Amino acid sequence: MIRHGKTSTGRQRWRCKPCQITTLKDIDSTAKHLDEFVAWLLGRRRQADLPGGGRSFRRRCEPLWQLWPFSPIIDEVHDVIFVDGIHLGRGAVVLITQTPDCVLGWYAARSENARAWEALMSPIAPPALVLTDRGQRLRHSMQEHLARHACPALHLPRVLPYPPSHHNAPQTGGLAQLIRSWATTLARGGPRRCSGMDRHLPGLVHARKDFLEEKTRRPDGGWEYAHERLVRARNSLNKLISQGLLFTYLDPTWTHQMPATTNQIESTNARLRQMLRDHRGMGLTRRMKAVFWWCYTHSPHPQPAARILATMPTDEALENAWYQASQTHQATGTIPGWGDAICFNELHHLPQHLELTPATRFIL
Repeated sequence: MIRHGKTSTGRQRWRCKPCQITTLKDIDSTAKHLDEFVAWLLGRRRQADLPGGGRSFRRRCEPLWQLWPFSPIIDEVHDVIFVDGIHLGRGAVVLITQTPDCVLGWYAARSENARAWEALMSPIAPPALVLTDRGQRLRHSMQEHLARHACPALHLPRVLPYPPSHHNAPQTGGLAQLIRSWATTLARGGPRRCSGMDRHLPGLVHARKDFLEEKTRRPDGGWEYAHERLVRARNSLNKLISQGLLFTYLDPTWTHQMPATTNQIESTNARLRQMLRDHRGMGLTRRMKAVFWWCYTHSPHPQPAARILATMPTDEALENAWYQASQTHQATGTIPGWGDAICFNELHHLPQHLELTPATRFIL
């Protein structure tokens, strides 16, 4: 194209000689606005502190809320990963997996179930060790990925059914306080100090067997344990030890020391909750996208803004894909059931011609 004069406002006009078309060259500032939007979202500045009370900022960034930053496929094998979920309210949770250095993947679901965990782990190469405070559903999904699942000792007071503080009275034998202090010693003492502690626990619990076996009569005439929560705590510990899930990080076959706690992922959850508090008032969809953006910027290789705009799907693209899938595929049996994932029509109000039956939902 060649220069072809200027418009009345002084803008350069361009003309194509072969096809005789005249046009103007617009400057696209969307990538710059995206960088501004992400910096505000991950920062702590309020919109009221921006120039003009944030009105111009909201006008520039409104279209950017349509983007969905999805997690990449990770083919690099990591020795250890941390897995946890952050609940956003109204039956929505974002499952997150990360290494000590970066976030590997994220997945939105209605609840923490086995199929949701499997969907989170499927794009990630099988790791050597998974640290989490989650339950049996995650362990089932780990079996599909040939990874060893470890339950960190420091999280025992949080995940086991311990009794309230008044159960630490002398007549109870101080069992709850004993297990709490024992678990903390395991996590902070190092492999040498913790060696053999898994063999000491059965003896410590057996010394209080008479107390744990006490029973009381229920109103319906049956019998129940007088200290049910202590019994459940004992059974949970015994089960974790028998399955080899409690002291996995002490395995001498590791070439280097493995972490004993999930402090890394808990720190990530704390930062995510702080971000949501700083920008409180957002709806469920925007809270979910805010968590997605934080995870994407902390992923191994985040793309520049221009590349994100060219590759990341928008709400409109998902609507079109949903509509096309409903017209060409009637795979009712292969679509995940209720509770496995967030359905797109639960987050958006679609035009009438796109309203579909539950059997043809497009899953994020």
